[in-house]
Amino acid sequence: MKRSRPIAGRHLGWDAADLATKPYARFLDPDIRPLPDPIRHALDRGPLPEPLLPTLDTAPRSLFGQTPAIENGFALTADGAMVVAARTDLPGVTPAMIDWWFGWHSDSPERYKLWHPLAHVNAAWLSPPAPGSQSRARYVEATSIVDEYIGSALLRAAIRFLPPAGLGFTEAGLDDAEQATIVCARTGLADVPIDVGYLVHHVRRTTGGSEMRSRFFIGGRYAAGRNSALGTVMARAARVFMRPTEADARALLVHCAEEMQHLAQFLPALYAQCRRDGQT
Repeated sequence: MKRSRPIAGRHLGWDAADLATKPYARFLDPDIRPLPDPIRHALDRGPLPEPLLPTLDTAPRSLFGQTPAIENGFALTADGAMVVAARTDLPGVTPAMIDWWFGWHSDSPERYKLWHPLAHVNAAWLSPPAPGSQSRARYVEATSIVDEYIGSALLRAAIRFLPPAGLGFTEAGLDDAEQATIVCARTGLADVPIDVGYLVHHVRRTTGGSEMRSRFFIGGRYAAGRNSALGTVMARAARVFMRPTEADARALLVHCAEEMQHLAQFLPALYAQCRRDGQT
């Protein structure tokens, strides 16, 4: 995968001024917990046969439980894509909190760094969300530009959040944000007009919290040009010269498992504090 060059002034971690002034500074915790056993087992198992993980077209049925699917693992496809699946338990977290988080975290780099202090560098909205917008309306159709490490590779990504129904993700449970939500996005390179894939996070309420099922579809058939003829030409070349590797798939699986597990450690208390402070 294509690496990005660091930008001056962007860095891992918070500086002293942020720690002294940000009202949510107490939630910054660089202690990332060990990977859960199911993720470790998936890494030990190695690449799965391509048919065992759903394509984007068939993913809605597996996410909503209509068909059985492997919860944790990765596959490299014949056309040069990678598919990554991860399941995360989120104790104390509601689906509504996840919607709030996705609309909140790209307002500043420091907020984004809370999510994975050892990997997240910068985040900013391409265009600010509409004033007064809340929950899903604050991030759906918006684009977040993020700098983050996936493994040791620094990537600058454009994450354009999409209405779930446009990708076929519809079910009655999504009508109640307290019971379920699904975050969908087109992921691309921020510095060149190429979209490289899709991400999907389905969150369903459980006793004592929620469970999240994450899917990533990167490269191969999922890569395309973005808004220009040049992007289309570059995407064709990218399918050949930027094919995801097993190391890329492993790094993405680890990153997802770490950041979602870490998010659950502080999100309920952060959400409660921000609601008390009137942040929507």
